[in-house]
Amino acid sequence: MYTHDSSSTAESTAESTADLPEMPAPRVREFPARNIGGGLALLLGLLGLLLAVAMTVGGSTVTDSGAKAALIVLGVLVGIAALLAMSGLNMVAPGEARVVQLFGRYRGTIREDGLRWVNPFTSRTKISTRVRNHETAVLKVNDAYGNPIELAAVVVWKVQDTAQATFEVDDFLEFVSTQTEAAVRHIAIEYPYDAHEEGGLSLRGNAEEITEKLAVELHARVEAAGVRIIESRFTHLAYAPEIASAMLQRQQAGAVVAARRQIVDGAVGMVEAALARIAERDIVELDEERKAAMVSNLMVVLCGDRAPQPVLNTGTLYQ
Repeated sequence: MYTHDSSSTAESTAESTADLPEMPAPRVREFPARNIGGGLALLLGLLGLLLAVAMTVGGSTVTDSGAKAALIVLGVLVGIAALLAMSGLNMVAPGEARVVQLFGRYRGTIREDGLRWVNPFTSRTKISTRVRNHETAVLKVNDAYGNPIELAAVVVWKVQDTAQATFEVDDFLEFVSTQTEAAVRHIAIEYPYDAHEEGGLSLRGNAEEITEKLAVELHARVEAAGVRIIESRFTHLAYAPEIASAMLQRQQAGAVVAARRQIVDGAVGMVEAALARIAERDIVELDEERKAAMVSNLMVVLCGDRAPQPVLNTGTLYQ
């Protein structure tokens, strides 16, 4: 039956967040900008341009100099106003957004795709909200035991808050790249490549747990930039070339020792079963010396690397 210990969970959570970087609180957060559909604005702008052309042409045909000048000036002003109004049109594609500023002040974000219209005196900065990949270069660091290792990671992320991505950091692309590398290096020096003690976390043996810790640290590092981490994975993990051969020999020796231990455990179990079966069926009565000889022979047969050579005993065990 599975029981959940809330105190142990709280302790592990506190330990995992104790050394996370503390980023400043964001000064601005995203909110929708005031905008309308661009179709009506485009139609009104075109009508204004046609009216301006008509007034200018009509003014040139009037004989009265005062009326002629007034119509031409009015037509020019209407045309300028129509062009100015049409400059507020924006084409927003799916997966994109427009960060709107009015004289340096943040006035909201346009996320609706299609043709939209906002105040023509505002500036609009295009920012992508699509899902992106960032793969780090192969980094060479020392693990918790001081062994040089190589590792790389890939991070799947997207911009969640366009205002923070625009105003909280200089370049959110460079910020994500730098913070990802810093998080990968920090995780690498906190844990060994292979744990020597039983039950310890290691980069190779506990990939899922280490990946979760990497995601938590990445989230804490890039949250200030309005970025959401979707997934993070190690794509490369190996010992550095200068110690790779020595570590391979160590792993091979460990595998041989583990295999030998398993063979011995199995042989002991088979010997115990054989002695118990002989005693149960009363096949032959064995004293301690005969039991020792039988155990010795069975262990040699079961644990030897080569096939044993039989030796025929024509006498007794005591001769």
